[in-house]
Amino acid sequence: MDKILSNFKIAVQESIYNKDPESSELGRRIIENSILLIDKIGFDAFTFKKLGAEIGSNESSIYRYFENKHKLLIYLSSWYWSWIEYQLVIETHSITNPVEKLKKAIETTTKTIKEDSKYTHINEVVLNRIIIEEHSKSFLTKEVDQENQDGYFKIYKRLVTRLKEMILQIDGDYEYATTLASTILKTALHQHFLKDHFPSITDCKEHVSPTQFITDLVFRTLNIT
Repeated sequence: MDKILSNFKIAVQESIYNKDPESSELGRRIIENSILLIDKIGFDAFTFKKLGAEIGSNESSIYRYFENKHKLLIYLSSWYWSWIEYQLVIETHSITNPVEKLKKAIETTTKTIKEDSKYTHINEVVLNRIIIEEHSKSFLTKEVDQENQDGYFKIYKRLVTRLKEMILQIDGDYEYATTLASTILKTALHQHFLKDHFPSITDCKEHVSPTQFITDLVFRTLNIT
């Protein structure tokens, strides 16, 4: 276990930022308060000028860390998916039964998030809300192909690959393993959003979680009883 954790680090692609926000107190304040401000006013209304006012710093100081707010959103998304991947590694490393491993993986990647005390400047519960509501804005752009080529989304794609490999351990002949793996992550965000904002068009309610639905969907697809 110690060896697994020592080889795993929550890290974000360096080309996303101008200066690593984890390298300074100001950088960590930028991350902490950007999460809180985006959650409060939404990404569309969010600006570096407003963030600067929140942290008592010049707008120009934020640009030293991020080229624009789009890059900041990609950073937050990448950090979140790396953190989820970290949870996945911890929760599944000792499970040898492929079915139980996949079940735990689905639970870990789709459950309601609780705050992690290891990262005091990042509120994972609030960040999860941002990912549910704003994540698609990080890639629904004209620049997505170039950004994908530059590796901006490699952590998300790596997480999909981990899930795909678990699916193939159960059914090595299943020809849609990658599609099913990416569906797990995307469907979780969508169902959490519907549950919170459009409850009339989802069966996910107070006593039925997106995790339960997705587990049922995947297990029925793979004919797991």
